[in-house]
Amino acid sequence: MAEMVEFASNGNDARGYLVLPEAGTGPGVIVVQEWWGLDSGTKEMADRLAAAGFVALAPDLYHGELAAHDEMDKAGELMQSLPIDRAARDMSGAVDFLADHQATTGDGIGVVGFCMGGMLTFVLAAERPDKVKAAVPFYGFPPIEDGPADLSKIEASIQGHMAEHDDFFPPDQAAALEAHLLSLGKDVEITVHEGTGHAFMAPHNALGTQQPEKVAEIWPKVTEFLHDKLD
Repeated sequence: MAEMVEFASNGNDARGYLVLPEAGTGPGVIVVQEWWGLDSGTKEMADRLAAAGFVALAPDLYHGELAAHDEMDKAGELMQSLPIDRAARDMSGAVDFLADHQATTGDGIGVVGFCMGGMLTFVLAAERPDKVKAAVPFYGFPPIEDGPADLSKIEASIQGHMAEHDDFFPPDQAAALEAHLLSLGKDVEITVHEGTGHAFMAPHNALGTQQPEKVAEIWPKVTEFLHDKLD
C-alpha cells in the first residue's frame, strides 16, 4: 500500500510518500530524494524497498516543487535553494513518524539516499544517531571539512556506493571520506564501482548512465545489509 502522508517537522508540517510491505510490517527505511524532488524515481526506489520487506518513507524535501528529468538547471536551482536546516528537520520528523508507525518493526531506522540524497543521508545519520542505525548513500556525500554534518556523531553502519566517473562527487574524495570515517572508528564501507557514472541506479535514466546489471548486483547487498542491521 502506498500513500502520501503528513507528519510533524519541528512545529511545522511536512509530507512524504509512504509504502508498506506486503506483510504489512517491517523495518523502517527513509528514502532521500535526488535533486529532481520527490519524483517517480524516488518513489520507485521506495516501492522496491517495500517489496523487499521494509516500511519505506520518502519525505518531500522541496515541499511540492519538482523538476522534470530534462530540467537540470531547475533541479540545480532547487537543490541550491534548499535550506539544509529545513531538510534536516523534515528528515528528522520523518524518522520520528516512521519509528512510531504501527507497521514499523525492528531496532532503529535505516536511510537510503541518492545523489543529493546521498549527501543528506550522512546529514541525517549525524543528526539522529539515536534512531538511525544503517545508512546507504549512493553517489553523494558531504565534504570532510566545513560540511553540513558533524560526521563524528554518526553511530550508524554505512554501506556506500559511489561512481567511478563522477564530476559531482569524485571517487578520490569518496575514498578520503571512508578513510576519515574509519579513523573516527565508524563502521563504514564505501565502494567505488568501476565503469559507472553518476546516477547509475536511477530508474528514470535521466543522465543516460543507468546500468541495470549494476542494479541487479548491488540491490541485494543493500537489502541484506539493511535487514541485518535493522531486523
